[in-house]
Amino acid sequence: MASPTRQKPESISISPLLKKLAYPASEVAVEASEIASAFALIFEDRLSDVQTAALLTLLHSTQLDKHPEVIAKCSYRMREAARQTDKAALQKAIQSRGKSEGKYRGGLCDIVGTGGDSHSTFNISTTSSILASPLLVVAKHGNRAQTSFSGSADVLQAVTPIPPKITAVNAENLSQVFAASNYSFLFAPNFHCGMLYAEPVRRQLGLRTIFNLMGPLANPVDWAIEARVVGVAYQALGPVFVEALRQNGAKKALVVCGEEDLDEISCAGKTNCWQLTEEPNPDFDESRADEEEYVEEVPRTIAKFDQFSICPADFGLPSYPLTEVYGRKMPKDNAAKLMQILRNELPRDDPILSFVLMNVAALLVTSGICESDNSNMGPGDDGQVVTERGPGGGRWKEGVRRARWAIESGSALRCFEQFIEVSNNLQ
Repeated sequence: MASPTRQKPESISISPLLKKLAYPASEVAVEASEIASAFALIFEDRLSDVQTAALLTLLHSTQLDKHPEVIAKCSYRMREAARQTDKAALQKAIQSRGKSEGKYRGGLCDIVGTGGDSHSTFNISTTSSILASPLLVVAKHGNRAQTSFSGSADVLQAVTPIPPKITAVNAENLSQVFAASNYSFLFAPNFHCGMLYAEPVRRQLGLRTIFNLMGPLANPVDWAIEARVVGVAYQALGPVFVEALRQNGAKKALVVCGEEDLDEISCAGKTNCWQLTEEPNPDFDESRADEEEYVEEVPRTIAKFDQFSICPADFGLPSYPLTEVYGRKMPKDNAAKLMQILRNELPRDDPILSFVLMNVAALLVTSGICESDNSNMGPGDDGQVVTERGPGGGRWKEGVRRARWAIESGSALRCFEQFIEVSNNLQ
């Protein structure tokens, strides 16, 4: 028997908002909350394709899609509309991993880029997320290719002989995955079902819209994310993104953009960084720490902002031109390279390996785990903590040391194999 046809909800008009956007000189200023409310209608399938297209185009033409408050509030609505995970169950699973060390409290971490930088390099953030997983609990949010040859989902699905079953991981079983693995890939379509209603318009418009910027801030378990690295495709987005993250409540975040307008930490030269670090709130009264209402009103910690630049030498690594790390290959080729890295089959001075190591190190430093003065990574760890500090006060060389251990000890490969096994056993 055929399933009944879904009845489309009644559309709601946002003509007043569109007129404000189209004629800003003759109307009052548009509030970010108004725009975010319109996006909530998209996720509910209550906005017509015509008005969706008009909204996206007007935001693009007015540059409001680059406003931090607009990005922050729209991404919040996107997360709100996502399929929700049982918070208590997920927190229990994360705590069971027991990954607290240094200033890292054991929460979830993510590393992601906006895409659209036109460089088509290797799948750096995806590989980095896996390499970090022996030390951190990683919830990598990603999708199929939008602007590159090989997206994060594409490369994982091309892994041989058995790829992880990323389409099986969803909001209902995510805590089950983390009970068995330090790593999970959160395939965006499994969580953000409301995006289905925007896809036809996005495809037909053929231009980059605010959705491309919301993606890195739309991790469906954002409430459990302790630290993240976000790569942006051009310099002007750096301060925009770090402010959007701050408004979304992030306290441990690193926004990066290679000097070549690369949405990763560059292996070729300088990378500009915008950083949020968690610091004690000087206004917090410890004598009132047991008062629930007070703690909700006055946070115990705050986000401190810093801006600096970094280069491969700060990680103790050589520089390589981007021509040596271009991807521009099919997912199966990048998947083969990913597995070579995990199996420790590349020489220590391989350009792509160095490129990956810097980005893993950035996530490790941002998490706070590199602040530990007593290394306890496990077998294969020489215990020689590198305490040298570089730009932004980070122990970048210690991050590389830990990243190399993850590969050379086989720990990253085992973590990935655990994820492959648990994802393929999900019902």
